[in-house]
Amino acid sequence: MVDYLWMWSELVVRWVHVIAGIAWIGSSFYFIALDLSLRPGKELPDEAHGQAWQVHGGGFYNMVKYLVAPAKMPDELTWFKWEAYGTWVSGIALMSLVYYGAASLYMIDLEILDITETQAVMISLVGIVIGWVFYDGMCRSPLSKSDLRLALAGFVFLVLLAYGYGLIFSARGAFMQMGVTIGTMMVANVLMVIIPGQTKVVTALKAGEQPDPRYGARGKQRSLHNNYLTLPVIFVMIGGHYPAVFATDYAWAILALILVIGAVIRHFFNTKHKGLAPPWWTWIVAGLLTGCAIMLSQLGAPNAVYDRTSHASPEALNSASIELVIERCSSCHAREPVWDGLAFAPKGIYLESEGDVLRHTNDIFWQVAASHAMPPGQVIWIEDEERAMLAVWRDMVNHGLVGRNK
Repeated sequence: MVDYLWMWSELVVRWVHVIAGIAWIGSSFYFIALDLSLRPGKELPDEAHGQAWQVHGGGFYNMVKYLVAPAKMPDELTWFKWEAYGTWVSGIALMSLVYYGAASLYMIDLEILDITETQAVMISLVGIVIGWVFYDGMCRSPLSKSDLRLALAGFVFLVLLAYGYGLIFSARGAFMQMGVTIGTMMVANVLMVIIPGQTKVVTALKAGEQPDPRYGARGKQRSLHNNYLTLPVIFVMIGGHYPAVFATDYAWAILALILVIGAVIRHFFNTKHKGLAPPWWTWIVAGLLTGCAIMLSQLGAPNAVYDRTSHASPEALNSASIELVIERCSSCHAREPVWDGLAFAPKGIYLESEGDVLRHTNDIFWQVAASHAMPPGQVIWIEDEERAMLAVWRDMVNHGLVGRNK
């Protein structure tokens, strides 16, 4: 029963995280599009900045924006903040359940750095805080006077951070650490800059005072950062399920490309929402950079060649490959895992018998032969030559020369 409670806890937290993320990202994208689509109108009050007419769900909406506030503050004011807070709380809970709860499997690789589970968790938590502090410091420095210079400095910082985490954590752990770090920066922008600034503005207006314009300018800049960081964060969360993305030698460079791809895509939509001619060149740039990411993914795969003379026949290769997988993987991928902390086989994949292994040939290829994702370096090692052997074996199985199709 305890095992099932643990599994359902992870499922429910993940569900809440996705729901909160959809709400946060959806409202963020909507308000960015709304803000950029505002147009002036003679019938608007003097304090109004612009308006937008929209139709949805059978009704018409007239949205009016005030740069500071209307002459009379409304009795009720809706604050968009709980979506962001809910995303972070559920996200850090999920990180704790999955990664911190099984740090030896998902965060540590002894071939990269020999650290304990406690050390891995503490480095992760301290790293998240340091990431925010450094980023916030840049935003408050003279760099903030230029959005372009600040963006370039932030880009370099994130790439260096990704490279550094790759020297500490396992490939999977480093990739997810970057997702949590960037996500924390975005939520902290809301919690510690945008909402406090808006609160001070509202308080001043209710008191009949002139609010400090710095709060609005600072909040707008942080909101802009969140706008451009959203797509890369989503990619990291999805990419964590694709070993050829996160478990290559150039995962940090792939992340750098994704930051740029996300930025140019957002630039396209932001420009389009302004009512200007869409910059179609952004899709060409995004396509070319995606091609570069694909090449880096392949170049960063295990670099070894299988010696075909190692086995006398395809049948011998098939037998050796199956034995290798069962020997190295069945301690975790079993109906009753023997590894401490694992109640169920990861992703429900069993690798205890020949039939089990042959059913998951392609999964084994992506996790072991095309990347360094499996097996976890804290648990057991596998040589690059053995990975190359599994790549050849997978091709032979898929072509019906051995295994399930023969």
